Formats: sequence, structure tokens, C-alpha cells
Amino acid sequence: MKPWLDVVGIGEDGYGALSEEAKSALQSAEIIIGGRRHHGLAPHLRAERIMWPSPFSAMTGKILGYRGRRVALLVTGDPLWYSAGSRIARIVEPGEARFHPQISAFQLACARMGWSLADVETLTAHGRPASQIIPAFANGARLVVLTSGSRTAREVARLLSERGFERSAIRALGAMGGPRETSVEGTAKEWSESGANLDIPEFHTLCIECVASAGSKPLRRGPGLPDESFESDGNITKREVRAVTLASLSPMPGELLWDIGMGCGTVSIEWLRSVRNAEAIGIERRDDRCGIAKRNAEFLGAPRLRIVQGSAPDALRDLPKPDAVFIGGGLNEDIFETAFAALKPFGRLVANGVTLETESLLAKLHAEHGGRLVRLSAERAERLGAGRGWQRPMTVTQWAIEN
Repeated sequence: MKPWLDVVGIGEDGYGALSEEAKSALQSAEIIIGGRRHHGLAPHLRAERIMWPSPFSAMTGKILGYRGRRVALLVTGDPLWYSAGSRIARIVEPGEARFHPQISAFQLACARMGWSLADVETLTAHGRPASQIIPAFANGARLVVLTSGSRTAREVARLLSERGFERSAIRALGAMGGPRETSVEGTAKEWSESGANLDIPEFHTLCIECVASAGSKPLRRGPGLPDESFESDGNITKREVRAVTLASLSPMPGELLWDIGMGCGTVSIEWLRSVRNAEAIGIERRDDRCGIAKRNAEFLGAPRLRIVQGSAPDALRDLPKPDAVFIGGGLNEDIFETAFAALKPFGRLVANGVTLETESLLAKLHAEHGGRLVRLSAERAERLGAGRGWQRPMTVTQWAIEN
């Protein structure tokens, strides 16, 4: 199939820095689509100019309507690295589009900082909640973050400061590679307190060197966050059981979890924190627990958690098919059958129970379907009078099965 769409990455150094192939694609285009800044970087081209709306997703259907004409799409840097190119690649047939990368903001930022690109975390808060970068906060971590405007810098500084990283060094690199390039440096504490006086350009990339303050307790990405990290009403999957549960669910990048009987959201939030681009839908019938889960998700950097208030199995009927299912409470055979039938190939289902009735049902399902049935119990050292003693929460029976 002959390509009709060229996706061209362009930097602040403009048209003259493009490859000959990219220049040829733009010169022969009948239609050029891009943002105002992109058009301004190649003003002499004579094709019909179209501005894309915000969000860009509103333009994708229109782009397909130009099939058969020569179309070029201008984007920033590398089209396939946190840019519009990945969306285009999903909507066109193989061979319909060609991609022309320019040096990305991540590469330029690391060059300015003297950082090895292989050793930094590349993140985006462009068109996404800034809170989704929270799981990357770790002492000594270096982060390069794409932004949605000058307000992002202050928001990221606030998130760092609230989580014990107020001493972190931040640098905003604006319009890199062009004649208007700027650099503004500070700390998370300074920027979070600066209010309207923070002079950060709209188009910039953030570089962060995380420094945890003395006495703070950074939260790792691995499963088993401390129970006190979560707001709860007492209905919580305890840390030790949660770690085993996440291991059984085996999150993978881009996969979707159904968390049935979500409670305060501990399992789905840890699922989202553990790998890139994970998705999770929490199903919970109680409004108060939905509110708790939403607050936990925001604070712990899991804004992608989608909350559905309702009761299973009815609330499951129209949801996208999951890669994994966790049933933390209220298990019955209808819920199991609906959830297990919905699983994608290679899907996993994990169910926990503490009551005799649920344990009996888990034993029955294990006998009928196989899988792995275990009992989990962990003792914690607690104050006991003048000394300490072992306290054991309720034993949890866990059944895990793959389809």
C-alpha cells in the first residue's frame, strides 16, 4: 500500500534542520496539519493549513477522511515517543503512514543536563494528570517530564513537596534547540511556594533530580505498600496478603484489571503503580468507599483508576474485557462465571476470602476448575502490655487460576 500520510517531527530549529526526506514530504503535501507553533516553524510551505483541536483525539477521524490525498502531520520531536504518531499508527493500515523523527525533548534535555538517557525515567504530564508521575518519585531518581504548560511545573513541585521530596532540584528547559531557548532552576519547595511569581515558559520540559528529605518515607513501586499509606474505613487488603495477591495477578504493561469489591482501592492502585500504562476498573457498591478509593488513587499516583459504583455481576456487563480480575469480597458463582468468561486469553483471576462460606465456595471452584488454592496468614509484632507479642490478622484463603 502506498503511503498517503507523513508524520513529521519538527524541533525549535525549524524546517532547515529536517532531513531531506522529511522536507520532500512537506513540500509535496496538499494538506499540512499541526499546532500553531508547528506551522510557525515551517511558514513558507504552500499546502492547505489545518490547525488541530485540543484534544488531538478530535482530529483523528478527520485525518482518515483525507485518505487518498497527500497529507502531512507536524508534531514535536519524535512522533512515536509520547506524541501523536502512536495514535496515528493505531488508526491507519500498515503502510499508509511514514514517520520522520526529529531529536526528541528527552534527548535534548538529557544532553543539556549531562544525564545518560538510559538511566533516567521518561514521563509525560502532557494532556494527562500530573499525579501519574508520582510512582517514579524515589531518592536519587532522575526524571524528565513532558508538560502541558507553565502550570505543570508548579503542580509537579507541589506533588514532590507533599510527598517528602521538597529538596529535589528542578530545571525547566524551554524551547530547546531554538533561538529562544531558556533555562530556569529551583527546588520543589521554592517552586511550590512561589505562586504566580514562577517565570516558566509555556513550552518546556522538566528535569527533576529527586532528593528525599530526612525523616520522610518514600513509597516504592514494588507490591505491598504500608497499610498506613492508604485512607481506609478498616476494610483493607493487608500489606502481606496484598503483596501475594499482586504477585498472583502478575501485572503487565498496558493490561486491564477488574477489581471487584474494590473497597478503598489498595489492589487496583498497586496494580496501576507497578507497570507502565496499566489500566484498572474498580467496582464498588458503596459510595463512601468509592470516594476513599478516588482520594487514595490521586494521592498515590494512580489517576487512571476508573471507578464504577455498582454491584457485580450486573456492573460488569458492559465493561471492556480484562486481562486480570481480582475479587476481594462478595464472591458468588455468578460473579465468578461472569468474570472468568470475560477474561482475555492468558488472563488471571484471583479471589480472596475470609469467611467460612467463601472458603467453602473457593474449595468447590478449585475442585471444579483447578488453579492454586492457598491459605495466607502473617503474624505482626505488636505492643502487648509492657512487652510485645505476635498478633495475627484473619487468615485469608486465596484461589488463583489462569485461563
